[in-house]
Amino acid sequence: MDPILVIMAAGMGSRYGGLKQVDPVGPDGEVIMDYSLYDAYRAGFRRAIFIIRKEHEEVFREKLTGHLPRDMEVDFAFQDLRDMPGGEVPEGRKKPWGTAQAVYAARELVDSPFAVINADDYYGDRAFSLIYDFLAQDPGEGIPTHAMVAYRLNKTLTANGSVSRGVCQVEGGYLVRVVEHTRIFQEGEDGRSLVTGEGGEDREILLPGDSPVSMNFWGFRPSFMGAIQEELRSFIKNELPENPLKAECYLPSVISRQLEEGEARVRVLTTDQAWMGVTYQEDKARVQEGFRKKWEEGIYPSPLWTDQRG
Repeated sequence: MDPILVIMAAGMGSRYGGLKQVDPVGPDGEVIMDYSLYDAYRAGFRRAIFIIRKEHEEVFREKLTGHLPRDMEVDFAFQDLRDMPGGEVPEGRKKPWGTAQAVYAARELVDSPFAVINADDYYGDRAFSLIYDFLAQDPGEGIPTHAMVAYRLNKTLTANGSVSRGVCQVEGGYLVRVVEHTRIFQEGEDGRSLVTGEGGEDREILLPGDSPVSMNFWGFRPSFMGAIQEELRSFIKNELPENPLKAECYLPSVISRQLEEGEARVRVLTTDQAWMGVTYQEDKARVQEGFRKKWEEGIYPSPLWTDQRG
């Protein structure tokens, strides 16, 4: 069946301060998700699933679905604290469970290979073409082979503060592991990561600018939903009791477990295009200027969908 695009859009963006997923950045009021949908449509995607909070459904429908092409099917899945495979919500818990549980919310809607992206990241058209072509291929026999789009670290940083990135170890075109760095600062053409040691003191690690990093752009076979469910059950049993109010379960954790146990492989698809995003309010002007230049260069029309509505 045709690949599906799953968009994680339930987060509020605490460092940014507000519902940044629907904050205009394009010349005609386009939001970052508009560009992702446009690039995905051109790559071949004809179905999108938005993972959101139920209380945000109206604003998402108003901002994002009314102007899409008629042959782009849209569904919504709702991330909810109570939607976990067993276990109860700890008293006082308000924080979402993380990206693994977000994707898990779409399990009843996913019936074919699917890509997963963040709502507030601009990935570039190359990434969507790479992942669509991968997912559209016959997976063959043997263990499932998923995919990840990797970016150069120095094309994913901001001058306005630290970012979190998953630095990837790759061998023979396949992912070996992802090491999460939660505080990476821009350091010329490279990155400077602050890592807290066992004694509580920070130490610096210089990360080469060409290091491949994950920006949460994945391509999965449908069986991956079962792997998420298993990881969430393990999370509830082993990790949640240690930090019941803030512990989260992330997609890379599911991937790492599958790699360690030999239950899947992950093909790494690389792109040299630059990421853009609004991690901080100060990033918005730079992103707006970036999209204005892409419009001037003819990369995108404005409004985006004037030639696609059919």
